[in-house]
Amino acid sequence: MAKKAFQDYYAEDVSHCYGCGRFNEHGHQLKSYWDGEETVAHFTPKPYHTAIPGYVYGGLIASLVDCHGTGTASAAATRAQGKKMEDGPLRFVTASLKVDYLRPTPLGPELELRGKVTELKERKVVVQITLYAEGQACAKGEVVAVVMPEGMVR
Repeated sequence: MAKKAFQDYYAEDVSHCYGCGRFNEHGHQLKSYWDGEETVAHFTPKPYHTAIPGYVYGGLIASLVDCHGTGTASAAATRAQGKKMEDGPLRFVTASLKVDYLRPTPLGPELELRGKVTELKERKVVVQITLYAEGQACAKGEVVAVVMPEGMVR
């Protein structure tokens, strides 16, 4: 049995995100996991995720950084509180997203995202993320994630 991703523990009513929601059949359904003290996610772009022939659309890269960042924030904050994901993780949303595109990202190979928590407070987590294609860093991002406001949850 494969281990569950951070996003697989989200409550049903907050699992519809286009980037990482398991109930969004049209979305990316990104899955994030711990890998030591870092987090990792993998995604293989489809041919329609193109910017120009042969290269990935920058908006896709931003959405992957965004969702891996909020997933990492959720897992890190839950762990910092001494809880397990299966007990119901804290759910985070994006307060700020910054992406630097370092080089064109080739369309075709699997992309790897690696996240590191650089700040962890009660209601805010900052995550640095690097996106790789074929071992080369193609983008770096920073996600400032905050606990999801109560009004967003039904």
